[in-house]
Amino acid sequence: MNTKKYIYGAAALAATALSSCSGFLDTPTDTRVELVNTEQVQMLMNAAYPMTNYAWPCEIMSDNIEDNNAPEGEGSQGIHYNLSAYDRGDDEMFRWEVCVSNTDTDSPSGIWEGFYGSTAVANAVMEKLDEWREENGGLDRTQTAIYAEAQVLRAYNHFILAQVFCMPYGANNASELGIPYITKPETTVKPHYERGTLAQTYEMIEKDLTEGLKNLNNGIYDVPKYHFNTQAANAFAARFYLYTRQYKKCIEACNKVFGGENADVTPFLSKIWSTLDTYSYISDFGRYQNNIDKQWNFLLYPTHSIELRRYSGKSRYATIRDALSSTIHGSSPVWDTFRWTSGSGKNKKSFTMHPCFNGICITNGGSEYGYAMCGNMAEQFEYTDKIAGIGYAHITRREFYGEEVLLTRAEARLFLGDIDGAIADLDAWEKPRRNCPGASGHENEFSDFSRDNIVRFYQTKDPGYGSVKALNTDIVCPESDATASLDDIMPYLQCVLHMRRIETIHTGLRWFDIKRHGIEFDRKIGNSVAPDYHTMDRLTLNDPRRAIQIPAEVGAAGLQANPRPTDDKTQSSSENVRVL
Repeated sequence: MNTKKYIYGAAALAATALSSCSGFLDTPTDTRVELVNTEQVQMLMNAAYPMTNYAWPCEIMSDNIEDNNAPEGEGSQGIHYNLSAYDRGDDEMFRWEVCVSNTDTDSPSGIWEGFYGSTAVANAVMEKLDEWREENGGLDRTQTAIYAEAQVLRAYNHFILAQVFCMPYGANNASELGIPYITKPETTVKPHYERGTLAQTYEMIEKDLTEGLKNLNNGIYDVPKYHFNTQAANAFAARFYLYTRQYKKCIEACNKVFGGENADVTPFLSKIWSTLDTYSYISDFGRYQNNIDKQWNFLLYPTHSIELRRYSGKSRYATIRDALSSTIHGSSPVWDTFRWTSGSGKNKKSFTMHPCFNGICITNGGSEYGYAMCGNMAEQFEYTDKIAGIGYAHITRREFYGEEVLLTRAEARLFLGDIDGAIADLDAWEKPRRNCPGASGHENEFSDFSRDNIVRFYQTKDPGYGSVKALNTDIVCPESDATASLDDIMPYLQCVLHMRRIETIHTGLRWFDIKRHGIEFDRKIGNSVAPDYHTMDRLTLNDPRRAIQIPAEVGAAGLQANPRPTDDKTQSSSENVRVL
């Protein structure tokens, strides 16, 4: 049975329904084949996961990326190179404009098509299983588990789409536009969809997630880490409840991931740091971290993505300057004594960095432009024609893993007033990194996280570079089960968010943190040779651009677009910003 044919048919129907590309069709061409047994349905789920990567669009819109062509510092009058973007779409996304110039897998259009295409496959599986349930009076154990996985996958797909294309979750935004929640395979060309409200979207996500969690069964998988196994699904639940400020449920889900409230988390944290000297290249590091045999990885899925190439060249947009100094080249209360230098002569710079990053980062800071990349991803190239040297670039996305879940729990603990528990999680996250070769002989230079040094560092001292930004969490989402006020936990929350920013660099998750905490920040855009060319833009608390605009082809098909500050949907809202 040709299961690939079924996959492409289901995905094609979803894409047709959500775009105007197939308007010339008078009747739908249904290339699906009939599924007749459980094995075929399970094989279909093996290829159901999204093939697009949301990392780059979310990363370039966050404060993890800066403009190489902008001034390096306040009042800088140095010569800056007229570097070009990797493509025009990057210019648009960096300025929080509507991305119309790029529709590949590393674009908003790619995210939309990829995650709705994945949903189409999940819905096809669920529809077939629903038919069998009605015919046979129920499902067997394996079929029930497959149905549960499809349900959790559907919830996850819509959760990511909501993070990207909607305003952040919260009572104040409950009536804002949601996204179409697709629960049935498409059978007609260009059906009409309503977006509903954000509150309705999250209600349906939670319903699918909680129902699916009840019936997952890891025993049905040959490679559990390519599926929503129980650990991955609980890690997803932890993120969902963190973002919706249901902190008690978040901690419960985190504890299930680790095996209990008092379970040792060490087995679920990366061992790469103690074996770093055996890896000569960043690609080796990325492949090690994202391997299916590693206990700390809970869900992996392959994507079509060239994200790595966008970081590794002399592109206009990169992790540089303040973005670099508040992430990879950043200090903290526990490793701020480790000083490093880069460059030479007038370009020589000193910075603080955890020694674990020594040898796994590419940096080019020898001039006023540069780039930096942490080796937490690896590209694998699939040749379609080796002689011509053409094919597809793939990056395996490590969506849920131990360190991210641990920092999720630390944040939830803070809002429930458990500061000491959160500090214990911070220590558990950082201490394995001291096993790196760069820390050998310098053990006494580390400190442990404590109430005193966190308060000193984030409240009294402030490390600078934008590592500490004002948080508007209660304004974004005033309803929660939090028992601690923001004022009571502010320095500790700043610390957790800082460590999350370092841990999740290049993954896109920083953009989600910016949205849910209402973080505001400025954009420096343009060349400083002529002062009037240097423009500034700011992402404000209620800026509609926090919801990425839906793809143009989807809007042309009749789906309601996101509001924008001006009528010109191809340009930034700020009048003082112009395309250079």
